Amino acid sequence: MSHMIEMTRHLFLFLMRYRTLGNSTLLISSIGFGCMSLGGEETDNTRLAHRALELGINFFDTADIYEKGLNEEQVGRILKGKREQVVIASKVGNQWRSDGSGLDWNPGKEHILRSVEGSLTRLRTDRIDLYQLHGGTLEDPIDETIEAFELLQQQGKIRYYGISSIRPDIIREYARRSGIVSVMMQYSLLDRRPEESCLELLQKAGIGVLARGTVAKGLLAGKAAAPYLGYTEAEVRKAAEAVKQAAPVGGGPAEVAIRYVLHHPAVASAVVGLRTTEQLGDAIKAAVPGGSMERELHMLDAILPPGRYEMHR
Repeated sequence: MSHMIEMTRHLFLFLMRYRTLGNSTLLISSIGFGCMSLGGEETDNTRLAHRALELGINFFDTADIYEKGLNEEQVGRILKGKREQVVIASKVGNQWRSDGSGLDWNPGKEHILRSVEGSLTRLRTDRIDLYQLHGGTLEDPIDETIEAFELLQQQGKIRYYGISSIRPDIIREYARRSGIVSVMMQYSLLDRRPEESCLELLQKAGIGVLARGTVAKGLLAGKAAAPYLGYTEAEVRKAAEAVKQAAPVGGGPAEVAIRYVLHHPAVASAVVGLRTTEQLGDAIKAAVPGGSMERELHMLDAILPPGRYEMHR
């Protein structure tokens, strides 16, 4: 039995797709491990993350605000001794108030330069592979923000930088004015807004897309239908049923939902929140090339009309 498990592991490692992230030299797995989902026992989380690594997932994404830094600390412990095998991404820009009552937005240079030191310590590393601005507005001191990231890059504390945003106006500004290699944004069959104004722009600019929310809060993976981003409950149910029907033998709707996102050439990786071995299995299956599903994935485009961003255009 152990021999068969080892053969399966090597098969997935062989089949796992890796993509260069934008104009960087980072080669990342087409499935990323969204560490915000880590919860419960650290022993279980460690086992799950190590299994993901064994199956070829090398991209792990966290942020300094998740659990007020405790998430980065846990990721640092989980990946101890594995540093050279993984690409670590974190985020900066939100600042917890001193009394812990909430967050304030702070994209200032001083805050970024100070915050990276805490993240490096918590993650137990001497460099962050991808450091991302965790939001952004047009009122920000954008040039100052860019200066901070580029200084950290020169100092070797980060390898590359990107942004995490769904705002087309912010994405355009950073694509035009900075050296970002990636944009993390929400994208799924139930949120195709990026197709209208962002994906083609980023693809042409050589900036990689990190897709989050691929199963739309579980609505595309078996959760009961409910209204979502302007779609009615009936429309959500229709989309979920179509995803379920498109699943290959032995597969499930989550696999199809993730495959749908990875099918777009602008997407470098789908960053998936993983809590169970079953979820990990669905994600791994989605990463394996499946030419036989081309027709089904194209058919999903016609299920619902794509939405559009109404703000920050």
